[in-house]
Amino acid sequence: MMQDPLVLALLGTGFTFAATAVGAASVFFVKRTTSPAAHKAMLGFAAGVMIAASVWSLLIPAQEMAAEQGQSEWLPTTLGFLAGGAFLYLLDHLLPHLHPGADQPEGLPARLRRTTLLVLAVTLHNLPEGMAVGLSFAMAAGGGAGAPTVAAASALALGMGLQNLPEGAAISLPLYKEGVSRPRAFLYGAASGVMEPLGGLIGVLLAVTMAQVMPSLLAFAAGAMIYVVVEELVPEASDGHGHAGVIGSMLGFALMMLLDVALG
Repeated sequence: MMQDPLVLALLGTGFTFAATAVGAASVFFVKRTTSPAAHKAMLGFAAGVMIAASVWSLLIPAQEMAAEQGQSEWLPTTLGFLAGGAFLYLLDHLLPHLHPGADQPEGLPARLRRTTLLVLAVTLHNLPEGMAVGLSFAMAAGGGAGAPTVAAASALALGMGLQNLPEGAAISLPLYKEGVSRPRAFLYGAASGVMEPLGGLIGVLLAVTMAQVMPSLLAFAAGAMIYVVVEELVPEASDGHGHAGVIGSMLGFALMMLLDVALG
């Protein structure tokens, strides 16, 4: 039975967006100061989920699809992976943003509020997450050799949603700590997830119009997510000598791996 890839992708990324909003809502239930260990554990969990999703939900299916299409298993996936990292590198240097705890913004100079720059920092890496979910659902809807099942695409969306829970909190709580009211901090945190449905839409459009390079597109999403993990999440989660970030990463990786294997 043929299913509409756009509807599936919007449902999947709608879930991940909702998870971001739920995570941001934690600002209504916590004190102004949060435990540094808890913050690192949340970031580590997100990193673990994204690494596992990049491998099991994107890179391995990309290699299998390339083989089914008679292509080299390593060339399109390697090039796509590096292109995804390069794309995020360019965005990182062009889009004005500010990481929590940092004093100076990154990207091109812009006269934006500090709160806006903080939101843009999280929004930056929600795009490849949405693209990954959109591509996965588009492939599942189209079927064919090497394509993931709807259950496998749902596992990816579930994993992305779970890691968006701490991500939503990671933007709303620092804003509240800086003096932003609880309602505004929640709105900013929830708004950071808007890029997920947009990324899903982009993923579907790419899958429909560029189906012949789908292995490279999947690897592209994986490379973009790994760039975010290494450039942002891991340094913030491992700052200092605590183990909270490491434990969070291990748990996140194991959970995403189990979801993909069980549902895929």
